[in-house]
This record gives sequence, structure tokens and C-alpha cells, in this order.
Amino acid sequence: MNVLRFGMLAFSALSLSLFACNSGGNQSSTATDTTTTTAPTTTPSKEVTLELSGSDQMQYDKQLLHVSPGQDVTLIFHHAGKMPKTAMGHNFVLLQQGTDMHAFDSAARVSGDPNFIPQKLSSEIIAHTKLLGGGESDTIKFAAPPAGSYDYLCTFPGHSATMFGKFVVQ
Repeated sequence: MNVLRFGMLAFSALSLSLFACNSGGNQSSTATDTTTTTAPTTTPSKEVTLELSGSDQMQYDKQLLHVSPGQDVTLIFHHAGKMPKTAMGHNFVLLQQGTDMHAFDSAARVSGDPNFIPQKLSSEIIAHTKLLGGGESDTIKFAAPPAGSYDYLCTFPGHSATMFGKFVVQ
């Protein structure tokens, strides 16, 4: 009987403490909500800064980037590895919708361009960085394209098999 009474007493105390926490949390939340509703929440900022890294393991740290249509995008790309660009170079190439990523990558490999950017396919590129070695960074600025999903990849030979992602504009 004492165990049952103790259990009920503990349950009651727990319920009261949860109720008190929720009650206080709601008041705080209401105050916060009141201040944020005065600012426009549907209009995204005109500018956005994105950071992306590539590693010596041939991986981007993000496979999905989000922006809004027309935003001024600043992309900071960093090669987080230690290997030189002749052995493990990385870049970021954002392609137009409908571009065949594999065909583009094949053209990049044989382009002869030191950054592996095929000039004959420049109309299929929205933006790109230069080729980076370990510890290097590059910053590019461009306007976000219309709403949709766009592919990005690293065009250093062989890297696009694991270094690619989606740039989602919505």
C-alpha cells in the first residue's frame, strides 16, 4: 500500500512540475511570438551566404543547399583537406537545369582547362569556383536562379562519383 501511495504522490508531483514548466514556457513563447509577428516572415533576405567544404576523402560536407529565387548568393568554398590540388583538387560547379551531369563531367576531364571547366559548355554553368588544393578557399557571388532543383559537382577527374549535390531554389 505504501508503494502505491508513494507512486501516486510521485506522479502528482511530476505532473505539477510539468504543468508549471509548460505554463511558463507558453508565456515565454507567446511573448516571443508577439515580437516576431511584427517582422515580415514571408520575405526572404535578399542576400544569403552559404559555406561548403570538400575533403581529402572526396566528399562535400553538404549534399543539399537551399536558397530563395533571386537571392544574391555568396558561396564560400573551402578545401578542408591537406593534399595539393594536383593530387586532390576540388571545385564547385553549379549547372543549369537539364544539364547532363555525367556528360558535363566527361567534357571537363578532357577540357585541358586547369580548373576542369569545359569552356565549350560554359552556357550550362550558373557559377563555379576555381580548383583548390588543401587549405585553400574561394568565394563566388551569383544570383540564385529561378525556382527548381539544380545539380552541383566537383569536376576534378573521378570526383563527381562522390562529390555532387542538389542546389534547391524555393
